[in-house]
Amino acid sequence: MPGRPRTATTQGLLARLRPRSIRSRITALVTLVALLLLIPTALAEGAVGRQAITDGMWLAVRHQAGLTAAAVRLGQVSDPVRPSVSGVSLVQVVNPGRHVVDASRAAHGLPALTSVWPTAINPERDVETCSSAAHLGCLRLSALRVEPAADSPVVYAARPSASLNSTEVFGRFFGLQDGMLIILAAWATWLITGRTLKPVDAIRADLATINGDDLSARVPEPPGQDEITRLARTVNGTLGRIEDAKRISDRAVGQQRQFVADASHELRTPLAGLRTELEEAQLHPAETDLPDLLDHTLEDVNRLESIITDLLLLARVGADGKAERTKVDLSELVRNEVARRLDRLPVRLRVEPGVVVNAIRPQLARVLTNLVDNAQRHARRGVEVHLRRDGGYAELSVTDDGPGIMECDRERIFERFTRLDTARSRNHGGTGLGLAIARDIAHAHDGTLVAAASPVGGARFVFRIPAYQD
Repeated sequence: MPGRPRTATTQGLLARLRPRSIRSRITALVTLVALLLLIPTALAEGAVGRQAITDGMWLAVRHQAGLTAAAVRLGQVSDPVRPSVSGVSLVQVVNPGRHVVDASRAAHGLPALTSVWPTAINPERDVETCSSAAHLGCLRLSALRVEPAADSPVVYAARPSASLNSTEVFGRFFGLQDGMLIILAAWATWLITGRTLKPVDAIRADLATINGDDLSARVPEPPGQDEITRLARTVNGTLGRIEDAKRISDRAVGQQRQFVADASHELRTPLAGLRTELEEAQLHPAETDLPDLLDHTLEDVNRLESIITDLLLLARVGADGKAERTKVDLSELVRNEVARRLDRLPVRLRVEPGVVVNAIRPQLARVLTNLVDNAQRHARRGVEVHLRRDGGYAELSVTDDGPGIMECDRERIFERFTRLDTARSRNHGGTGLGLAIARDIAHAHDGTLVAAASPVGGARFVFRIPAYQD
C-alpha cells in the first residue's frame, strides 16, 4: 500500500502537538514570546559583559604601564618593580637593545614579553601575544614609550588573557537568569489563566447539568465587570429568556390543547343535534314536521358556520402584517357600522370626530360588532358606544346596563369558548369566541381590551389602540 503523503503526516503531527485548551495555548504563547525576547537579551548581556571585562583589562594594563613609565621618568622606579594595579603582575622596563633593565617579581628572569616597540609617533601599543616562556600563555599587553627620544626605554605591562574565562561566568549567569524568567513566566501564566478560566469551567459544568425539563438553574456569576462576568450574566439572561419562552410555549400548548378540546366539543354539539333530528325523521318520516325540521337543522348549520368562521378568524388574526394596515377614520367606521345594525335595543353614540388609526379596517369592524353583539345579549334597556382620543391612543368603549361581570371573571371571559353561568348560555346565540377574537385583534394592533364595571351597573369593555401619528 502506498504510504500516507508526507504533508498529511506532518499536518497530523502538528495537530497532535498543538495545545488543545485555551490555558495551554496562552501559556505556550507567553513562553514563546518570552523566549523570543529573553534569549537575544541574554546573548546581548553576555556580549556586553565580556566586552566590559575586556575593556577593563586593557584599561588596567594601560594604567599600570603609565604609572611605571612615570616612575621611570622621575627616577623613582623600584627594583623589582612593584605593580600597583590589581591583576597586573607582569611589568618590564626594556631598553632600546631589547634588554630587560627592570621587572616585577612575576616577570623577573623572563625575556622581553614582546617584540613590539612603540615609536615616537605612536608611543603606546596594545597587543595580545602568546608566549611559551614560563608557560605564561596568552597575554594582554600594553607597551608604552617612556620618552619621545630615540634612546627611550619602553614599559611592558601585561596580564594573562586566561582570566577572560571568567566572562563565561557572566554568560552562564545571564543564561540561567533568563531561563528562570522564562520558566517563571510560563508558570505564572499557567496559574493566572487557570484562575481566570476557573469560572468558565464552573459555567460549563452548570450548563451541562441543565436540561429541557428544568430551566430554572443559573450559572454562577463571579464578582467584577470583566468579560467572564458579562458572559455569565449573558448566559443567565439567555437561560431566563429560554425559561420564559418555554413557560409561554407550555402555556400556549396547553391553551391550544384546551382550545382543540373545546372546539371539538362545540362542534360536536350542533352535529349531534343534526344527527339526532335527521335520524328521528328517517325513522318516523310520516310523523316528521318538515318545516320545523328544516328550521332546527338550519339553526344548527348556522351555529356550525359561525363557529367555523370564528375559528378561521382567530387563526388569521395576527398573521396579517403591518404592511396591510391602512389609515382608517375610526369615527366614520363606528357611525357606519352602528347605523346599519338592526338591534333589539337602541345604541347611543358618543363619537369624537377625526379619530384616525393605522389598522386593518375589517378587523376593527369585527371588534365593534363583537362588542356590540355581546352588549345587546346582556343589556336591559340600551347600549352606549363611546369613541374618543386619549393622548396617543384611540379609545372605544361599549357599555350595557345588564347584570354586569364579577371582578373575578373579567379576565376569564376572554378565554375561548368561555361562558359565564349568568346570561351567557348558548340560548343567547354566541359562539364563545367573540371576546377572544376582539382581544386578539387588539393585541395584533399593539393595543388592549379590558372589561370593567359600568357606571350604570352593567359591563363596560374598553378597546384601546395607538392613534395615527402624522
